Amino acid sequence: MARKDVDIFISGGGIAGLAAAAALARTGQSIVLADPAPPPTDLESEGSDLRSTAFLAPARDLLARIGLWDDLAPHARPLEALRVVDCAGDPPAPVADRTFRSSDLGEPAFGWNVPNWLSRKVLTERLAEAPNVDLRLGTGFAGLLARKAEALVGLTDGTSLRARLVVGADGRASPVREAAGIGVKTTRYGQKAFAFIATHPVPHENVSIELYLSGGAFTLVPLPDRDRTPASAVVWMNDGETARQLSGLDDGAFAEAATARSCGVLGPLTVASPRRTWPIVTQEAERLTAPRTALIAEAAHVLPPIGAQGLNTSLHDVAALAKLAEARPDELGDRAFLDAFAAARARDIHLRARAIDAFNRVCRSDAPPVQALRSLGLRLTHDVRPIRTSVMKAGLGG
Repeated sequence: MARKDVDIFISGGGIAGLAAAAALARTGQSIVLADPAPPPTDLESEGSDLRSTAFLAPARDLLARIGLWDDLAPHARPLEALRVVDCAGDPPAPVADRTFRSSDLGEPAFGWNVPNWLSRKVLTERLAEAPNVDLRLGTGFAGLLARKAEALVGLTDGTSLRARLVVGADGRASPVREAAGIGVKTTRYGQKAFAFIATHPVPHENVSIELYLSGGAFTLVPLPDRDRTPASAVVWMNDGETARQLSGLDDGAFAEAATARSCGVLGPLTVASPRRTWPIVTQEAERLTAPRTALIAEAAHVLPPIGAQGLNTSLHDVAALAKLAEARPDELGDRAFLDAFAAARARDIHLRARAIDAFNRVCRSDAPPVQALRSLGLRLTHDVRPIRTSVMKAGLGG
């Protein structure tokens, strides 16, 4: 089979990979994107990602610049405030409760929440229309041979590509990262998280709620109403044994347990989707680049689902890569280009990973001194305005 020449090959058709394809295509580069999994067609599709993403303002701005936000906006719910509740006891009860409002920063919202499966579906449909993007969905990455001036890429359908730059956006077990010989540092917590959609009688009023207790965070993120009933995307973190026990419950019993864990802040919860589960880790690639290769998103970093940092950090990677491709098109994929990408992203990724790691450890602890410190920290962070403003700006990507 003849070898196809292309400027950029992207492995991974998740939200970050698709956004990267859109951003890089706008710089005039030709793109081939491959992913072994076809995009979901609906919520019930096998493998649909039931998590949601709160696209923070910088991520929303990036998606707007690359022409994708108008397609996502009709499905988005604004997050006008973040309510943080520290809990204790069994059954849990609030001991500290504070609300952070986007209006304090002069912003209409902290972010805009869209279900991940729907974001992927919408972006796939939009990218299918791009003249310089070749989507190979249902086809995977098979091999990589990097040379000084090019990378030779093999796909599972037998196609051979010659690319100036290979982008690994193919998840925490990234085959591109492995082929490039890049190791990872992984921190395991013995936690697992459930993701599902819940309906509830109390309107969420566009407020995202995070409730902290031993075992991890319980997060309710606003979604559009379902059949005229308020709905939220839920991520529920637990220690491994508790997660195992909860996995054995039917939807009714699981919903009762979730309602208790949420301290009933939105009333009784009803499970309105399948339930997905995954292990919680912090993972960092030992480096972000190899010859002719750059890693982004979960191929480069995996963070616990706290503070909407995961995919938003991934979109910072996309923005940095696209900025370099626009400014230095003749150097695309060479050593200087890759060194500049690593310099732009490595420190921010490491600092965010360490901060979220520490935050997760504090938030899941059941030690009374740590619980007391957690509640005190929440009060101080909210009640001292300069600290509150600084923390909110940092959360948005500052």
